[in-house]
Amino acid sequence: MVVLKACIRDAAVAMTAISTAVALAACGAGGGNESGGGESTPHIALLLPDSTTARWETQDRPLFERKIKELCDECTVEHGNARGEVAIQQEQMESMITKGVDVIVLVAVDARSLAAAVREANRADVPVIAYDRLAEGPISGYVSFDGEEVGKLQARALLTAMADRARDGQIVMMNGDPSDPNAVSFKKGALSVLEGRVKIGKAYDTHQWRTETANANMSGAISALGVRNIHGVYAANDGLAAGSISALRANKVDPLPPVTGQDAELGAVRRIIGGDQYMTVYKPFGPEASAGAAMAVDAARGESLDRVATGEVRTRDGHVVPAVLLTPVSVTVDTIEDTVVKHGMYTIAQICTPELASACDRAGLT
Repeated sequence: MVVLKACIRDAAVAMTAISTAVALAACGAGGGNESGGGESTPHIALLLPDSTTARWETQDRPLFERKIKELCDECTVEHGNARGEVAIQQEQMESMITKGVDVIVLVAVDARSLAAAVREANRADVPVIAYDRLAEGPISGYVSFDGEEVGKLQARALLTAMADRARDGQIVMMNGDPSDPNAVSFKKGALSVLEGRVKIGKAYDTHQWRTETANANMSGAISALGVRNIHGVYAANDGLAAGSISALRANKVDPLPPVTGQDAELGAVRRIIGGDQYMTVYKPFGPEASAGAAMAVDAARGESLDRVATGEVRTRDGHVVPAVLLTPVSVTVDTIEDTVVKHGMYTIAQICTPELASACDRAGLT
């Protein structure tokens, strides 16, 4: 379990802290590390877990690479995507260590399975920054959002949407991959709100966060509980929400129960406008990528991560490492304009397809 040494700041304070840290890092972004009187070119590896979650390639990667360029013009970034396979990510880790990269920014497919590779990097003096989800092994830093708060936001929104049905109704829980420490935190946070306040008819852990698995699990829940006996769906992210909703529609569930989500994917925002999904959790990827990039540049240069970190976390093996933990934001149809649109994640033109014109008009987005 992650134990915070410092209280998590609210979103505005966190963003300000990161902006300050990034500015400080930029002040030193001129010469790179020197060895034997000459300049080296810092080489940074970014290893992403899968291509099924849209954010990795469409948000995190370009934002991270752009910020690296701003902070360190001479730095190079090498990218890899494990496509959901532990073995591929292990090979990518080994390859980056062999190439002699200066730092690895890792979003682990499976934290426990990648621990040996993190230890190997440590033996080779290659620092590993765990990004978005806490990796096991001797990591040097961590950048993410408060996972338990994500689960609490989802659960509170679900109970609000269910209103009186929360007292006598029941929900289906579509949790994430149990090998992902984030999924464990989301589930813990959600259960801290839901238990004792609503009946959980069925609960599933969804390995590798697969949309099709959520679809199959929801079909099973409908068969077990009955079409009319599902009054809410806790879906840990937007992919699981999409799979759950498609199963509900295929089984003629009408009206749809409220469904949660996470990551503020464009498809999810459109589903919220259209009324198929109740909410998502927006995790501002810009500040996260900025903090990850600042940590990576400092680590590549052999500098302390403390000027970037706003707190600390304790890893599974008991080590305390510098961390940036950001505050997630709940998004419903009433707050789309003030969150993902205002922050530049999507434009109204991107969200409001011709099919959603009337719904967008009702939501005040036209």
